[in-house]
Amino acid sequence: MVISVIVCILSCAGLIGSVLFKPSVSIGKGGRYAISIYWIPPVAGGLILLLTGALGVKEAWAGLTASGDMNPLKILALFVCLTFLSVYLDELGFFRRLATVALRRAGGSQKKLFFALYALVSVLTVFTSNDIVVLTFTPFICSFCKSERVSPVPYLVGEFVAANTWSMMLVIGNPTNIYLASACGIGFGEYFAAMWLPTLAAGLSALLVLYLLFRKKLSRPLESLAERAEVEDKGLVVIGLVHLAACVVCLALSSYIAFPMWLAAICFALSLGVCTFVYAAARRSAGKGGKLILRSLGRAPWVLVPFVISMFLIVLSLEKYGITERIASLLGGDGEIFKYGVASFLAANVINNIPMSVLFGGVLESGAGAGAVYATIVGSNLGAYLTPVGALAGIMWTGLLRTYEVDFSFRKFVLYGAALSLPALASSLLCLWAVL
Repeated sequence: MVISVIVCILSCAGLIGSVLFKPSVSIGKGGRYAISIYWIPPVAGGLILLLTGALGVKEAWAGLTASGDMNPLKILALFVCLTFLSVYLDELGFFRRLATVALRRAGGSQKKLFFALYALVSVLTVFTSNDIVVLTFTPFICSFCKSERVSPVPYLVGEFVAANTWSMMLVIGNPTNIYLASACGIGFGEYFAAMWLPTLAAGLSALLVLYLLFRKKLSRPLESLAERAEVEDKGLVVIGLVHLAACVVCLALSSYIAFPMWLAAICFALSLGVCTFVYAAARRSAGKGGKLILRSLGRAPWVLVPFVISMFLIVLSLEKYGITERIASLLGGDGEIFKYGVASFLAANVINNIPMSVLFGGVLESGAGAGAVYATIVGSNLGAYLTPVGALAGIMWTGLLRTYEVDFSFRKFVLYGAALSLPALASSLLCLWAVL
């Protein structure tokens, strides 16, 4: 037990240190490519557990290949394939096109643009994922605000908050949603029925606070409009949209037709690849189609694979020695929704929301009610905007801001995060308590 606890503490400390000081390294000529390294401490921790015998190889293999929905390989397959469907559209310029339409509809008003971008990011996050939206819109916002000579902070904070709030609406919005819902046997429709109102409450309260924080900065009119962005190939965009929409519908029906969500996502990802090659071949541009698929696959979150598997092994070792049961006993009893909501919110900012969700998945299996599960999901999403450690999206977002030379310190992140996350968390948990 001692080894498991020490490895867990050191792995989490290494993760936090990496996120704060060195989340990635640059390689290639002129530092052209950035490689994330925050996953290395958890991987080292998982290997130590296996090498010391604190977790047996057979025990690890049994956990990784379990037939239930909590199987981390199935969850990773689901998220990676969904990400591929979204990145495919981004590679074709679809999301940038939507952003420029919102920009032009706003005319010269920063306030109209702010609300338009918030609405657009929110809708896209519901049907794609928070990580994809953050990766897509952050460079666009930085570039646009630099050309317009206006502060990018209101738009960047608004985008980040919207992406990590409305990601709660559907189970596919965040890998933590997928993991926790799968671990507790919650279906697509059941999840939506419980989470739509808490998400709406959090989204609207966050928007109100955003406006109060930035109304003065948004009062200056815009001087010009960004150039019109066009999609790369309308036919391929239609193919991508049809696959994404059909996949979401299939996921919604998965519990009724007894077809696993992870398998549905794999099928649609493979179908998208085949349809792209057929379409490109028909237009005598097979090479172009192949490059599009490779670019999209290259941007999929492959780094999550070693990260999630390693954290899963660490949690398995904690479960083996009864640590998760002890945590469950501390959070049990009356007021589970608020206990689990606050605890998961804070824990996400100590160990990141993905390992937190893996840990709490084991805790929730010790007899917690449905309210505790949904409250943990709320904490795993809203915890993202208290500190950069809170979520993978925060790690990527702060890295992009450094790339685009946007001054946004850790202190500023925490100040804005506290002002925004606390009202959102309170309103969301209250609505969840009322619904359940």
